[in-house]
Amino acid sequence: MIYTIASGKGGTGKTTVASSLISLWDSPVTAVDLDVEEPNLHLFLNPTITRIDPAWIEVPEADEDKCTRCRACSDLCQFKAITVMGDTMLVFPEMCHGCGGCLAICPEGALRPAHRELGEICHGQINSGRFVMGRLRIGEAMSPPLMRQVKALFSGFVDKEPDTDIVVDAPPGVSCPAVSAVIDSDCVVLVTEPTPFGFHDFKLAWEAFSPFCIPMGAVINRADIGDDTVQRFCDEKGIPIWAEIPFDRAIAEAYSRGEVVAESLAPLRETFHQLRRAMRQAATTGQGAAQCAK
Repeated sequence: MIYTIASGKGGTGKTTVASSLISLWDSPVTAVDLDVEEPNLHLFLNPTITRIDPAWIEVPEADEDKCTRCRACSDLCQFKAITVMGDTMLVFPEMCHGCGGCLAICPEGALRPAHRELGEICHGQINSGRFVMGRLRIGEAMSPPLMRQVKALFSGFVDKEPDTDIVVDAPPGVSCPAVSAVIDSDCVVLVTEPTPFGFHDFKLAWEAFSPFCIPMGAVINRADIGDDTVQRFCDEKGIPIWAEIPFDRAIAEAYSRGEVVAESLAPLRETFHQLRRAMRQAATTGQGAAQCAK
């Protein structure tokens, strides 16, 4: 099963929840950090990194001697990664999304595959199993291609070891990276906080992810501040609230020290055990299909 910890905005406690769940998981687990622009799950889980592989995206390279300036490639490319100016064909690898369409459509074979570095994929070990993290190259604008490579890697783990669960720390928000992280999940945990900004972005996340018909539940962090707007929205939409985490200085202090809060603060352990059980039940019973039908 693939369990994804997501949030409509940054700073809600998504990584706090993900790291605590992973530390208390009761079966083989692979921890995956898909927040490739700002990965920080490793700061809490302290994995032993065993291998770092470079990640690449296929981009076109021009052979101007073969090019007839027919413009088929530039007309196809929606991102203007290829253009023809007079008698000169220009390729802009940094703008390429790696679809391969230009390579396929060129009638003269004037484009050949080359590569651009996206970032790196880190492999490691934690006490409860594997650790995988994508890290985007500084200056790289597109994270979904790197995320797809990380996802292909852990999907292979699921195929080979069906008893292994995957717990994913997703990028925050509702843009392409967040959707790419969530779409193949068996269960989604939406972490939010009971503030106006927290509720606004939680609602956006629910609207973005609910069409996928994936079992989904909420975790309300700092639950004893703000008001009950989030709770009332969850009740209206049939979103189960799987856990509420109190606003506690001790949690913030443990987080600032890079500690897993479920390990540092004994009163929270049962909260995360209950959360894990709720996630597993939702994933196995297909609760999300019922929510989607509503």
